[in-house]
Amino acid sequence: MTARPPRRIATVAVLVADYGTAIRWYRDCLRLDLLEDVPLGGGKRWVVMGTPDGGARILLAKAEGPAQLARIGDQTGGRVFLFLETDDFDRDHAAMRAAGVAFLEEPRREAYGTVAVFEDLCGNRWDLIEPRSSF
Repeated sequence: MTARPPRRIATVAVLVADYGTAIRWYRDCLRLDLLEDVPLGGGKRWVVMGTPDGGARILLAKAEGPAQLARIGDQTGGRVFLFLETDDFDRDHAAMRAAGVAFLEEPRREAYGTVAVFEDLCGNRWDLIEPRSSF
């Protein structure tokens, strides 16, 4: 049994307009699993997407009020926000494009690996990356 580290970044919140639409997009386009969907009352839910391997997870947080609604898709001022690592860039790039993911550039080879920027359904920017020292 592997010991769990004493601390880790486990979950990142992403503002979304609608739970159902966001769940479908992250499931169908990024092939993430719905790990948790717990009603919290008042229309709120604890909705977590991720991979079954125990890596970082995404909490889909439904935006409330004008300030949060204005931040959907712009939580980092237009910079890349999240990084989706893969062990096969070409496979996942092709699958994501076929699923309708909007890539903002052609794949490029960098010193750290193969990468391309894409946007999620809300407009947040991500890197799809196959690190040079792949898995």
